[in-house]
Amino acid sequence: MKAAVTVVGAGLAGCEAALQLARWGLSVRLLEMLPERATVVHQSGDLAEIVCSNSLKSTVLSTSSGLLKKELDLLGCRLLHCARAAAVPAGTALAVDKQEFSRLVRREIEQERLINLEVAHLGELPYLENHHYLLATGPLTSDELVEELGRLTGRPALHFFDAIAPTVTAASLDTEILFRAARYDKGDRDYWNSPLNEEQYDTLHHDLISSEKADVHEFDRADLFDGCQPIEEIAASGPKSMAFGPLRPVGLQNPHTGKRPHAVIQLRQENLEGTLFGLVGFQTRLKFGEQKRVFRKIPGLAKAEFVRFGQMHRNFYLDTPRCLRRDFCLTGRQDIFVAGQMTGVEGYVESIASGLFSAFKLAARETSCTLSPLPAETLMGGLLSRFLFDRTSADFSPMNANFGLLPDVEHRVRGKKERKEAKAERAVAALQGWIQTNPLP
Repeated sequence: MKAAVTVVGAGLAGCEAALQLARWGLSVRLLEMLPERATVVHQSGDLAEIVCSNSLKSTVLSTSSGLLKKELDLLGCRLLHCARAAAVPAGTALAVDKQEFSRLVRREIEQERLINLEVAHLGELPYLENHHYLLATGPLTSDELVEELGRLTGRPALHFFDAIAPTVTAASLDTEILFRAARYDKGDRDYWNSPLNEEQYDTLHHDLISSEKADVHEFDRADLFDGCQPIEEIAASGPKSMAFGPLRPVGLQNPHTGKRPHAVIQLRQENLEGTLFGLVGFQTRLKFGEQKRVFRKIPGLAKAEFVRFGQMHRNFYLDTPRCLRRDFCLTGRQDIFVAGQMTGVEGYVESIASGLFSAFKLAARETSCTLSPLPAETLMGGLLSRFLFDRTSADFSPMNANFGLLPDVEHRVRGKKERKEAKAERAVAALQGWIQTNPLP
């Protein structure tokens, strides 16, 4: 008799896991505490709600995000299909209308006869005969469940701080000052760009480091994940740090002057209608009033209407190398599996990948299948099978998918771009071979 599975958390990882478990023929009880229990960042309570940037990053195969999407497509990922159906213009990136994406994911879940969706909170994990848990409660796991996991693992929960960028209305932007463009004219001209001269850049830098910040409980710069550094923390690291970081002007030319600006702030479309735009790379913990004051000095944003201010929140994850087995169950409770950001992956698509792979591992055990290890040449293998279980460092930190996780190609390849292309081609071939030799449904 196949075991029943309770998937806790209906975010990106949890929804993908539930759909994959049903694909393997397992009955799933999918629990989501929203909207009955709120978090500091969730707004709608929808399934697979995206609370930060609406971009799932590049679709180009020679990028790590593009390669990861290709690998997920080969493995039968369900949420990427929803993301493409909810896509908004974003050049070579896959960006989504958040509400439409959530609606499509809910439809997939509700149409699957083996999934029973419930609004409920689970704070304890009692052992039940012929039953498994798959935890995908994400970085904002409830205090009760964090405490339960601490008791079960025997180790204190780890944490880091994350930040969200503000969103403004398109109608409030001054398009006489902003200009439409994509870097190096790659893809469509989907981004609004705010050009800054040196004086404007220096003013922004001064304002960011001198403005009043919101208090964040137990805040420590050392706890910040590199990929989500608040813009004021980047500014504090040096006067030119922003110009070489999120405000770098390379590949962009201001059509009003015919020259490359000293710095550029990009705004990316966040919904299908094109009425909302987010400030790219402007995660922040400035107080709301300060955000309005400082960011309205940005060229083209003098009358910006903020529909969401940036904010910071505390994120939770497990010490995976020491808490989990390689099939993503707890070392002391093999009936409890974990997926998503709780495992130490960082990023939307990475969370989806984690949900898919944890579901594969759980389902293979329950259907008496043997899955061989994912090839080290794939991003899925490099991230989920190797990095997450690497004990080299005593201080485990989250990681995005990246080409540094892959071994070098054996033959000599000249050029950084060409090496990435070679790694991507090798990864696709390796995963195709793995699929052919493993008993997937």
